[in-house]
Amino acid sequence: MSGSGHLKRGDHKTDQVSLPSSAQPQPLDQPPARLPAEIELEVAGESAQLMLGARLAELLRAYRGIVYLRGDLGAGKTTLVRGLLRGLGYQGAVRSPTYTLIEPYETVEPPVVHLDLYRLADPEELDYLGLRDLLEHPGLILVEWPERGAGALPPADLELQIADAGERRRIRVRACPRWAPVVAALSAPSTAQDALDSAGAH
Repeated sequence: MSGSGHLKRGDHKTDQVSLPSSAQPQPLDQPPARLPAEIELEVAGESAQLMLGARLAELLRAYRGIVYLRGDLGAGKTTLVRGLLRGLGYQGAVRSPTYTLIEPYETVEPPVVHLDLYRLADPEELDYLGLRDLLEHPGLILVEWPERGAGALPPADLELQIADAGERRRIRVRACPRWAPVVAALSAPSTAQDALDSAGAH
């Protein structure tokens, strides 16, 4: 990317989330400097991923920043985004912007910009996509395949790494210090199901 390179900005049934025995964040083997808080969850089924997304919506209403979603094709990154948007009240179609790369959702609060960088050929292309302006976005920036923008994207405030675990998905959530309360709250009771129901997700 031309210019500055790095940019800165201010008992568990099927289809339920399995929570860890302790709500305390566990250290990473090699924790990134900005992501010291960590928790690992397991989900079974698409509806559980939607519920987790809706739970995140509850927790992130007061936050503004960048969220990375990592995982292989079909891991459920876009499903989490869909659940989050449903939790914020968005009732339209939610698809990954694989070809357009960027999809804004300005009618929810906080506003959301969804990026899918799978087809990004070079991180410098983010300049042409208006990354500088996006970083001034007064809401949440959700980035799938952030590794494709390495060197141009700023560090994440929150990162979700999705991995296969047989018939389930294992999701590791890490946060920078300012967003550590989000990680701690993920093991607390939530009204995520109510949020999904009221948004017409079922």
